[in-house]
Amino acid sequence: MSDALTPSGDIRTLAAVASLDVEIKRSRFLAQAVRCDNADEALAWLAEVSDPHATHNCWAYRIGQQYRFNDDGEPGGSAGRPILAAIEGQGLDHVVAVVTRWYGGVKLGVGGLVRAYGGSVAQCLQQAEQTVLIAKTLLDIHCEFALEPSLRQLIGQLDGDIDDVSYGSDGITLLVRVPMPQLDALGEQLRDMSRGQATLRKIDKA
Repeated sequence: MSDALTPSGDIRTLAAVASLDVEIKRSRFLAQAVRCDNADEALAWLAEVSDPHATHNCWAYRIGQQYRFNDDGEPGGSAGRPILAAIEGQGLDHVVAVVTRWYGGVKLGVGGLVRAYGGSVAQCLQQAEQTVLIAKTLLDIHCEFALEPSLRQLIGQLDGDIDDVSYGSDGITLLVRVPMPQLDALGEQLRDMSRGQATLRKIDKA
């Protein structure tokens, strides 16, 4: 499996939706791929782009150490796994891909299906615009209730994500992910808006 890292240690992913439409022995194969940052996002996109009237919608995603694939009625191992292998083979991460097939009347055999599904996704990804996925740091922020709206806005402006929010008797605690280059800006603005009362703690996660 590819670790999806550039020489500098950054992760490569897709910058935009990619697609490729090919015909193989009268069957039409439409490969589509996009960046996804969690399983729910990947499955929602798959539900949106899959064609219920097609013969098959076979897919796979890789998000860090998480991965799933689905043959959607094709022979086991002939579609979903080759799609996953194509994602990994292109050195990409945080990517979901689907191949929609409209059967044309000619059977391809398992080997032919592996080449059709894996090959169409590999070609689709080779032509796709790629970008570097900036690593995000997991943080625990505790502040008074009144700061919640401003803090949510600040995290959004810094391209951060809020993973969890909890409310206690002494204030609110947010579990957030913020791009590493934005850590200093977050710390400074958090101190200013809370007059030094809010706490920020980096969480080391294996």
